[in-house]
Amino acid sequence: MKILILGGDGYLGWPTAMNLSNHGHEVMVVDNYLRRKLVQECGAKELFEVPDLNQRVDLWRDHSGHVLKIAIGDLLDWDFIEDVFKGFPPDAVIHYAEQPSGPYSMHGRREAALTLTNNLGVTFNVIQAVHEFVPECHIVKLGTMGEYGTPNIDIEEGWINIEHKGRSDRFLYPRQSGSLYHTTKIMDTDLLWYYTRLWNLRVTDLMQGPVYGLETAENQDRPELYSFFNYDDLFGTVLNRFIVQAAAGYPLTVYGAGGQTRGYLNIRDTLTCVQLSVENPPENGELRIYNQFTETFSVNDLANRVRKTGDSLGLSVKIDHLANARLEREEHYYNPVHQGLVELGLEPNLLTDQVLLDMFNVVLRYRDRIDSDTFLSGASHQ
Repeated sequence: MKILILGGDGYLGWPTAMNLSNHGHEVMVVDNYLRRKLVQECGAKELFEVPDLNQRVDLWRDHSGHVLKIAIGDLLDWDFIEDVFKGFPPDAVIHYAEQPSGPYSMHGRREAALTLTNNLGVTFNVIQAVHEFVPECHIVKLGTMGEYGTPNIDIEEGWINIEHKGRSDRFLYPRQSGSLYHTTKIMDTDLLWYYTRLWNLRVTDLMQGPVYGLETAENQDRPELYSFFNYDDLFGTVLNRFIVQAAAGYPLTVYGAGGQTRGYLNIRDTLTCVQLSVENPPENGELRIYNQFTETFSVNDLANRVRKTGDSLGLSVKIDHLANARLEREEHYYNPVHQGLVELGLEPNLLTDQVLLDMFNVVLRYRDRIDSDTFLSGASHQ
């Protein structure tokens, strides 16, 4: 298929581009380097330098023989997105092109406005472009399990059947976000559902949990093909951040009591889930929702597992409980369904001691580049 990856420079976008091209698809990546700019503005750091998209595409071609197309520009600009869809009419479009950080979205008015304008504006333009230029195209949007919040009932896979006063109907599962970023993801889903009904679109919305890891089948032992690996508290995901803190001899930063529970998945499973979704599209007029994670852990679970592995390497890992500035329940019921992708063929890569050890071994190679001052750079704004 011809697959357009929006946000193809990001932590997940770049590995997705390599993976799908490695499986025989024709791929174009689109980005405006927004994430790189925001990370730099916030004084956050990546664990290692990442080449720009042109360099990455050259490196991937030299390694694999696969050629990726590139377009650099802002998807809020209708003229740009029109040129992209006309020049490369896709069979599927994968939408990663959003400001990805919950803490950043709560940083201040400017950051909130950027998140709201960018995330909803790009989603709206993608929907309009698909309708106008490629109405049979399958939209795959990366949502988040954070849309659901932590309700005191089981979280169904996107939809819930309700009986009320003797009548029944099927609705989108009620959602209650904990940040503006997650609120924009809820609004994305509502936009997609409205236009799916209006224009008979084909949409898959992937409610993804926090992702961890770095190495995939495409970049194994090839650091020049690695994706970003942030470890600050604005753009770094929790397990990645804990491992870098442990490697640096810095206490693991657990906010509040640490009972916050979420669904997590290995980056390899993200790639598989996206590929399975793309290669098994829904029917016209269907908004298909999958809960994309493989295991649930509390923050304390993750911290204790990182401490155990770190201690086995002689790192003497400590854990600090800090005041939690986030509006969230720290002890709660959490039982989400996640069967759809397994039924499509997902075979999970679970968080074993060996997986943690492998992640430590990668991070320790770059230990001299860790800047401990960035671990709490955004804590007061979460």
